[in-house]
Amino acid sequence: MTYDEGLAQRIREQLGERPDLTEKRMFGGLSFLVGGNMTVGVVGDELISRVGPDQAEKALARPEARPMDFTGRPMRGWVTVSGPALTQDSVLHHWITTALAFTGTLPPK
Repeated sequence: MTYDEGLAQRIREQLGERPDLTEKRMFGGLSFLVGGNMTVGVVGDELISRVGPDQAEKALARPEARPMDFTGRPMRGWVTVSGPALTQDSVLHHWITTALAFTGTLPPK
């Protein structure tokens, strides 16, 4: 599966220059790791965002979000974001900052 390089570039721009940022191909797409912790990624033309288990219900209340599910079993604390909403920088920024807030609580790997 390929991923949307334009969306990946927009994520890079929003994450900025970070010494702890790495990119890794996984889930058939591209993942962005901060401090060694997967934070967000691009699969096809969709964003995956690690919001954490405590924010999952609130995140899923947004119309552009749904549970992240690659295997028939949703991954707890993750959401997939799709649709026209991703064309808005403010929406992309929301999901990136939400993921960074959660992964910022995790120890570096």
